[in-house]
Amino acid sequence: MTDDRGQSQLIDVPAIVAANREPWINFDLCEVNDAVVRLGIFRGEFHWHKHDAEDELFFVLEGKLLLDLEERTVELGPQQGWTVPRGVLHRTRAEERTVCLMIERTGVEPRGD
Repeated sequence: MTDDRGQSQLIDVPAIVAANREPWINFDLCEVNDAVVRLGIFRGEFHWHKHDAEDELFFVLEGKLLLDLEERTVELGPQQGWTVPRGVLHRTRAEERTVCLMIERTGVEPRGD
């Protein structure tokens, strides 16, 4: 059995990535307790934004993600992650196709505020 939260079903990340050619897309994979796990496929840059009440985890699976913060840029490669604390202004950039997981509280608008 499955439900609308993506539970009790196989999550095949390589198949999902292979099926998507958009330069920038993210979507919910499943919910775990009060968090949502999203898959992002990035190339290009996202706008500056923040989440006032939620932290956000980025974990790179493929490629290289540049995480711009107000005071510095963090470069993440495969198998590396970074948590952006709530209230911190940030944006993501990827010069090459990059695949990452993002974990944040359920209900967070994935486009920032």
